Amino acid sequence: MPSESIDSDENPRATHRAPANVGRTMIGEDIALTLKIVVAGGFGAGKSTLIGSVSEIRPLHSEEELSERETERGPGRGDIGGVERKTSTTVAMDFGRITVHSGLSLLLFGTPGQDRFRFLWEELCEGALAAVVLADTRRLEDCFAAVDHFERRRIPFVVAVNRFPGAPDHSEHDVAQALDLDGGTPVVFCDARDRASGKEVLIRTVEYAGRMHTARLLASVG
Repeated sequence: MPSESIDSDENPRATHRAPANVGRTMIGEDIALTLKIVVAGGFGAGKSTLIGSVSEIRPLHSEEELSERETERGPGRGDIGGVERKTSTTVAMDFGRITVHSGLSLLLFGTPGQDRFRFLWEELCEGALAAVVLADTRRLEDCFAAVDHFERRRIPFVVAVNRFPGAPDHSEHDVAQALDLDGGTPVVFCDARDRASGKEVLIRTVEYAGRMHTARLLASVG
């Protein structure tokens, strides 16, 4: 995939607070639209992989090696079923950028998966249009915190089930029920390693967020 260095204008801690330019000017000129999407989910669900696979710039990862205790027991939990070979974890955030089409770019901010870094979620979600919650059907319970976080803050989100080899095969309805999602919350399937698959998840997320924000705006003035 094409890559380039992240210069100072693309510093994620500055960029994620920048307001997006939305829509068209009064005289009908197209203007650039930059939207912020948060990528969340449990430890080892594929957040860093998804951002790395779709990003058109060299993605920024802030990772540290897992301790021997965490590798054996899991990061803050009794086991790490399905991610036994994972040796590092995101400690602050991941950052990437993708141009979906001319005039529409997405800034991607990945949250850390471990509970001890949960305090960072509030700042990372500031100004977000929407979120993607990556799910692993072997450990769906790891999604509860992210689902609850976005529902309580009324941030539209899509649940993207990352297809891992050997993982249980559940339908979209089964996943929605297991996570007790609000009606209409999309559940999609993806391969976080595949750029086209990840891009499709992001497009679905932007489309869903657009419908939700439009409905809320109409309800507020109606």
